[in-house]
Amino acid sequence: MPARDLFHDVVKNALIKDGWTITDDPLHIRYGTLDLYIDLAAERLIGAEKAGRKIVVEIKSFTGASMIHEFHLAHGQYMSYLRCFGESGI
Repeated sequence: MPARDLFHDVVKNALIKDGWTITDDPLHIRYGTLDLYIDLAAERLIGAEKAGRKIVVEIKSFTGASMIHEFHLAHGQYMSYLRCFGESGI
């Protein structure tokens, strides 16, 4: 399991204060032979409806020596998720 990002707890607390319920910390997904870990999964009920909104959140702080390198790593991770799950989500 990957290490938590520097801002993990800050983002998690912000989501909770905004009315989201954290459902997974982290979210583990098996894709073929790969084990993927996304930092957070959350859901929120919408008004009086029983249906809700669900999100997954990947937290990045870009604190390395090169912001461009960090960006490329994050973009590659995003593209991997997109390829695995498509634009419709998980």
